[in-house]
Amino acid sequence: MTELEAVRLFKCLADKSRLQILKSLAAEDMYVERLAERLDLAPSTISFHLKKLADAGAVRSYRTQYYTMYSLCREIFDTRILDIICETSGEAQLQTQREAEYRRRVIDAFFEYGRLKSIPAQQKKERIVLEEIARAFEPGRSYTEREVNLILADYHDDFCTLRRDMVAEGILSREQNYYRLEDILSSAPASSSAPAR
Repeated sequence: MTELEAVRLFKCLADKSRLQILKSLAAEDMYVERLAERLDLAPSTISFHLKKLADAGAVRSYRTQYYTMYSLCREIFDTRILDIICETSGEAQLQTQREAEYRRRVIDAFFEYGRLKSIPAQQKKERIVLEEIARAFEPGRSYTEREVNLILADYHDDFCTLRRDMVAEGILSREQNYYRLEDILSSAPASSSAPAR
């Protein structure tokens, strides 16, 4: 089920009369007049709701000798809501683009000539800044605290805060006075804010 189909179905189901029609059709196929009598609604009202349900793919119709019968499209209700939520969104690429643009704005705002102008107060922005600085570290290599401090000092005088926050954010791990870069950069787009070394 696509995102658009799910939205159409959920909108359609947000009506008590339509739910009652579906409950009736779950028991057996019915024609308009019988549904109208059963639910105490006018046949024109039933027809209106059936058209909405059919457009959403919830019911289908077929002809018998005398009547147009309506039946429940059971297969559409076999879809789990979690499957609908996990379906790739048509806006996924747009969302990724928005995130990349936001990241670029943060980096442009806080870096100047490869140096960090200030440490962001907002955690989300600081995370982006720290991920950008983490590009100066080699994956798989162990660093002493002095080596970490020297790298971070290229970005900002308060290298102690940067080091502490990188560990707190899980960007650097610390074990027995050695630091290692964690695998956090695969999803972060590259940029050119690093100072010349």
